[in-house]
Amino acid sequence: MTDATVNLSRRRGLRLRPGGNLVTFGLLLPGLVFILLMFVWPIVSMLARAVYSPELERALPATILAMADWNGEGLPPDAVAQALLGDLRGIDRARAADAGRRLNYEIPGFRTLLLKTVNKGDPAKGFEALRAIDARWDDPSYWRAIRRASPVLTSYYLLTALDFERREDGGIGAAPAERALFVPVLVRTLWISTVVTLTCLLLAFPVAYAIASAPRRRQAVLMLLVLLPFWTSLLVRSSAWVILLQDNGLLNMLMIRLGIITEPVRMIFNRTGVYIALIHVMLPFMVLPLCNAMRAVPGDYVRAAFSLGASAPRTLLQVYLPQVWPGIAAGSLLTFVICVGYYVTPLLVGGTSDQMLSYFVAFYTNQTVNWGLASALAVVLSGLMLVLLGLYALIPRRGGLTARA
Repeated sequence: MTDATVNLSRRRGLRLRPGGNLVTFGLLLPGLVFILLMFVWPIVSMLARAVYSPELERALPATILAMADWNGEGLPPDAVAQALLGDLRGIDRARAADAGRRLNYEIPGFRTLLLKTVNKGDPAKGFEALRAIDARWDDPSYWRAIRRASPVLTSYYLLTALDFERREDGGIGAAPAERALFVPVLVRTLWISTVVTLTCLLLAFPVAYAIASAPRRRQAVLMLLVLLPFWTSLLVRSSAWVILLQDNGLLNMLMIRLGIITEPVRMIFNRTGVYIALIHVMLPFMVLPLCNAMRAVPGDYVRAAFSLGASAPRTLLQVYLPQVWPGIAAGSLLTFVICVGYYVTPLLVGGTSDQMLSYFVAFYTNQTVNWGLASALAVVLSGLMLVLLGLYALIPRRGGLTARA
């Protein structure tokens, strides 16, 4: 082919490329729209609730506007009370309930007080009408709670998720010990996930090595056994451990008959059961990346190390492990990230003191309908996972040989 023909083909390619890119984009567009609408938008809108709180602005707009010049000391001007009664006159009860639920996070019982005041009292009488409805309206702390909860963009949920609170003077401080719940749960979640990840690594390494070094036909059979748990429902697997680990379950009965123990050992509804069930569920996620990494290691490297006089431990530490390090990192990260977000298994086999952070996300989403706090807890977990992914990105993808003769 002559240079002129090559140049002509290149020019034609350049002319056709924009149209080709347009066709490719058109083919991908439905998939992109589906991903944006079905996955990205719901997740972003849910996480946004961690800082977005429009309940009071929707229910009490005139009250918030009248409070703009109040410094928070003593009772607000009578115009604020008049504005509150005006906002609550003829208001949709569902909207008032949403505002009351948000205020209930500031002061327990505020929702009942607010709903009690709906469509009652003459707005022109202000505080006189509010006092006749309930004496609590004479307490300045209730008005300061409205003032704190009024911004549409709020840090309340994120502070609560980190066991902090905004005090009445506007400062931020640690929450009282009786309300400091989520940091201990986060530490517990990280600890359980770390123990499960390390245990899975210790158990998966010899399994993955056996699979990677086996003949090809045997590899297929062994890999099938590893993947077999994926074909069983997670709920079924977790429920099976409830049956196996209970006091009169198969494991206790077997150990008693073998003379290992004389009475049943408590292995269910505690941390032991959580570890056993999670390790069983997580183990394949560690085996698969390790297998891929071990298959890529040439056997000549290990044989060369032995022929040069390196001992077995030195060959393992300085020749083999550096080559499979990317697989170790990928498997550990995958196992840890999935374990951190697990909900069903700890719920079924763990006790009340063994629940992980995902349990509280589900609790505040489905039971108390506190979507702001559920979103804030999800943001904390997501931020932690982003940090781990950033650290993983710094890990070199190729291990180096450091063995010396």
